[in-house]
Amino acid sequence: MILETQRLILRPWCEADAEDLYKYASDPDVGPWAGWPPHESVENSREIIRNVLAVPETYAVCLKEDNLPIGSVGLKMGKATDMTERSDECELGYWIGKKFWGRGLIPEASQELIRHAFEDLGMRAVWCGYYDGNVKSRRVQEKLGFAYHHTTEGLDVKLINEIRTGHAMLLTEEMWYGQKIK
Repeated sequence: MILETQRLILRPWCEADAEDLYKYASDPDVGPWAGWPPHESVENSREIIRNVLAVPETYAVCLKEDNLPIGSVGLKMGKATDMTERSDECELGYWIGKKFWGRGLIPEASQELIRHAFEDLGMRAVWCGYYDGNVKSRRVQEKLGFAYHHTTEGLDVKLINEIRTGHAMLLTEEMWYGQKIK
């Protein structure tokens, strides 16, 4: 499936995206905030596309002008998320290359994915989280209408071998439709 916004194309990842993925995911200011280590090589990025990103409801975030990936946005459902056990709820995750920070691109991509979750997939709630100190991610979630739900201390972030504090945010279908009416 391909989704579009005013400035973006959200499309499935493919192995040919490995060089573009590596360009942004190798930056140490990107992945660790989200709980994953910087990519070490183009081959490492290719492997991550195969094993992590090439799954249903995970999309490469691409500018319309060139359709090249600059970030990722996805919905985790079922066993892929630890934020909910309900089949009518999912978790939103995202990241974008540092060069594109501050342009409103991830809120734009996420808004389309949230629309897709509620209107096309029949979700009743979307969860999202951020680790302590990730102010940029918290602000994205607030812009999207998520409300604070709870904090969890002592989260084991296995991919980077750290213990962190995580904050869970929630957006229900009612909250989302209420925002649209305003």
